[in-house]
Amino acid sequence: MTRADIPNIISVLRILLVLPTVLALANEQYVLALLLFTVAGISDGLDGYIAKRFHYESRLGTILDPLADKLLLVATYIVLAWLEHLPWWLTAAVVARDLLILAGAVSFHFLIGEYEMEPTVISKFNTLSQIVLGLSVVFSAGVYALPAALLDWMVLLVLATTVVSGLDYIWTWGVRAYRARMRRAS
Repeated sequence: MTRADIPNIISVLRILLVLPTVLALANEQYVLALLLFTVAGISDGLDGYIAKRFHYESRLGTILDPLADKLLLVATYIVLAWLEHLPWWLTAAVVARDLLILAGAVSFHFLIGEYEMEPTVISKFNTLSQIVLGLSVVFSAGVYALPAALLDWMVLLVLATTVVSGLDYIWTWGVRAYRARMRRAS
């Protein structure tokens, strides 16, 4: 193990936090879930900072980091929907977007070639809004009830950014695939 592996190890540890977070939520231990979710969020920032600051970026890291984020968010949203804290339609939209991106990435890899994961600005904002909504719902369920209107507004924001970022990925990667095919043909 080298120092360059530190961000990847942090990402793996964040993946390992998914199950305890889900179990805490499922058992309605909201304060514990909030703590675990917060630790995961801090570790997300930490691994990104270390990777960029010390130039420890790696292909594995570009896969592990978003994978850790998505596993935690999707699992959290599913449990929160199951507990009726989030609407199922929102959870379905979040999961559908992630599955669409995964299918597109796999298709691009096998049909076009290797690529680098590059989250767009809207995608980063979508992830941030999903995290804030998840934290807010857990906080509201276990610490202090937030106004329903605020949570409803946040749900709509997450839905909007989920749809827009999903369409943005389709457009961006569709254009890249088309251009790569045109380069090959000429």
